Amino acid sequence: MKRLACLTLILFALVFSMPKQAVAQCAMCTVSAEQSVKNGNTQGKGLNTGIIYLLLIPYLLISGAGALWYFKYRKKTPLYAETAQ
Repeated sequence: MKRLACLTLILFALVFSMPKQAVAQCAMCTVSAEQSVKNGNTQGKGLNTGIIYLLLIPYLLISGAGALWYFKYRKKTPLYAETAQ
């Protein structure tokens, strides 16, 4: 139980330490996306959605591998203790 609480605390720390807005585009892509949104196009939203999609896949794979490892190798406790007869 202590390990689960520690893992949960680390997860919350990672989630809340992320920046509110990430600027990871080159200057030309940023200007193009900003201008397209101002002109009413949705190309900027599609670009941001694509970036989020590309970043989400590795996180899901690592989380899935971690969950698989945790559930496969955790120590199982018996539901009831056997008594000597």
